[in-house]
Amino acid sequence: MTRKLKAYRFPIILLISIIIGSIIGLVFGEEANVIKPLGDIFINLLFMVVVPLVFFSISSSIAGMDSMRRLGKIMGSMVTTFFITGIIASIFMLFFTVIFSPISNSNFPTETPEEIEEISLADQLVQTFTVPDFVDLFSRSNMLVLIIFAILVGLATGLAGQQGKPFATLLSSGSEVFMKLVQIIMYYAPIGLGAYFAALVGEFGTTLLGDYAKAIIIYYPVAILYFFIGFTLYAFLAGGKRGVAAFWKNILNPAVTSLGTGSSVAAIPVNLQAAKKIGVPKDVRETVIPLGATIHMDGSCLSAMLKIAFVFSVFNMDFSGISTFLIAIGICLLSGIVMSGIPGGGFLGELMIITLYGLPIQAMPIISAIGVVVDPPATMINATGDTVASMLVTRTIDGKDWMDMPMEE
Repeated sequence: MTRKLKAYRFPIILLISIIIGSIIGLVFGEEANVIKPLGDIFINLLFMVVVPLVFFSISSSIAGMDSMRRLGKIMGSMVTTFFITGIIASIFMLFFTVIFSPISNSNFPTETPEEIEEISLADQLVQTFTVPDFVDLFSRSNMLVLIIFAILVGLATGLAGQQGKPFATLLSSGSEVFMKLVQIIMYYAPIGLGAYFAALVGEFGTTLLGDYAKAIIIYYPVAILYFFIGFTLYAFLAGGKRGVAAFWKNILNPAVTSLGTGSSVAAIPVNLQAAKKIGVPKDVRETVIPLGATIHMDGSCLSAMLKIAFVFSVFNMDFSGISTFLIAIGICLLSGIVMSGIPGGGFLGELMIITLYGLPIQAMPIISAIGVVVDPPATMINATGDTVASMLVTRTIDGKDWMDMPMEE
């Protein structure tokens, strides 16, 4: 029990700091704004580090993926599976957020631009995926372009072969340095978030706290439903009734380990054991599960959709229409797959939500608090989803009778 509490020590500290800040806001009202600069410092530090961190982390990760050449078929099936399950998770949460709006009657002020520039679809695509100058990449307002550029740099580094090795080492080193910088900044997070919530609650009162309670009430039942219904369906598609029975017989240890440690990576060993007992071949499980621990996050897709719906409601924005929903699903995939392998990726995913939708920086602490309170079930879904994904990949690679095939060790 003590070990489990230790694993969640930092999220608990963050949650306590938010509660303390909220109490300060309730007691002192708008006078609590005096400590808001302490929160602004934290937000600015995150925005300051996000551009180099995203570039080095993604490009170094792509540059080091030599296994894509050796195990092309497995990797192709794995990536397809990760994307499909991520889309399903996003749509699953979208369905419930449309039916049960996370908040209602928000009194947050919004700013409407004086002039709205109308551009063609072609020009909008150009502005979305490219920038006219290299220096424009260093702006957080061009986050999607930066991600695309980082992926291309990583691919080019890998294709350069031996000559690209020194640059790959540089990218890896830069990634490690900025990961450490994020860890340093996060030591200040309890003070920053506590101060920000003191100011928010001081200005908007108990309405804000009630909104968070409603959002949490939505997430936990939806996450549990996805865990039981979604994973049962995936296991059935992978191996029929036998697949379902084998999955639920062996998934308890990975589920408990991920809950106890608060980490998908920490659950890799027990996930590998579970996949072996289920009958997943060695080459599949030892490729899908370790990579899945960093780039397959159905639980994060669920929470990202909730955050988007929540922040739309907070700022009185219209969360409806096919185009709005498709963009939201795309952002969930980026948050749950691209950003998930980066330390502090939850915060970076939230930054991406803010920048791609053009939201004010005040939105950052508002949605980051959701990530703190939904982390336990999200982590469990992230981790156990890797095991069922390995079953689906095996079904694609070896056919419907894969459970009858002898395992090669």
